[in-house]
Amino acid sequence: MKRIAISAAALATLAAPVLAEVESQDPIRLTTHDWTGQIVNATILKDVLEQAGYNIELVQADYIAQFAGLKTGDLHVAVEMWETTGREAMDEAIGTGNVVNMGEGGMIAIEEWWYPSYMEARCPGLPNWEALNDCAQEFATSETAPLGRYLGGPVTWGGFDEERVEALGLDFEVVHAGTDAALFAELESAYQREAPIVLWIYSPHWSTTKYDGKFVEFPEYSKACYEDPSVGINPDAAYDCGKPTGPIWKVAWAGVEDKWPGAAEIIRNYTLTNDEMGAMVTAIDLDGQSIEAVADQWMTDNADKVDGWIN
Repeated sequence: MKRIAISAAALATLAAPVLAEVESQDPIRLTTHDWTGQIVNATILKDVLEQAGYNIELVQADYIAQFAGLKTGDLHVAVEMWETTGREAMDEAIGTGNVVNMGEGGMIAIEEWWYPSYMEARCPGLPNWEALNDCAQEFATSETAPLGRYLGGPVTWGGFDEERVEALGLDFEVVHAGTDAALFAELESAYQREAPIVLWIYSPHWSTTKYDGKFVEFPEYSKACYEDPSVGINPDAAYDCGKPTGPIWKVAWAGVEDKWPGAAEIIRNYTLTNDEMGAMVTAIDLDGQSIEAVADQWMTDNADKVDGWIN
């Protein structure tokens, strides 16, 4: 039998996975932020795009400040811009022509002040926001007394809580949690002790399923309420209303569609539902699974959907 010598380099080539032909192997940089759901969302999109043959990098970036990088093309894709907190920054960036809206991400966002149901006995009138001033001292701490304490999300999330407190004349001080994990650790501690707390809760998330509570009912949101001080119950201040609800959007540097048109199409098609996200965040934050393991399981469970997006 004739022997054929094969070089090590050739063997490596034969063993390597065959990647789909893509427009460029330059890395597409997807941003990650500081909450579990967004990170697993970006990780799944990375896995989908890598399955299509693209070179993907995950880059930690500030939720609002990331738009500086998206405008210049130093960053390429942000998979979660929440209508509730990111709309103004998103609209401004899109208005420059350097950032484009890649469509809804499939989830509907709620972000608002929230309290455990046991607080209704101590603060009659809840969930109406006007009841908060009648029992601000019930929510006070040694650091904020006589003002009540509102525990906001990390300051990088935005949300205009300080502006809302001032516009509505609430006898509360806004104190920001340092991280997403710290926010929910404090809720867990307070809930176990039935201690007073009112804080920022968002959905999709496991907290609204695990804990019994309600969102505070503020005056109904309108875009004009955020932009025109004359609109709303306080004629001299904007933000005198609740937060908006609505889609979670995907945005990208405008050059993505020219440089990686196939990837742009996949990104536009890619979606997750509130139920999917709630289940994955529960698996990670409560059940101790890794983000990578949960993303891998989603890819396995949704192989046909992923193939449809790619092909």
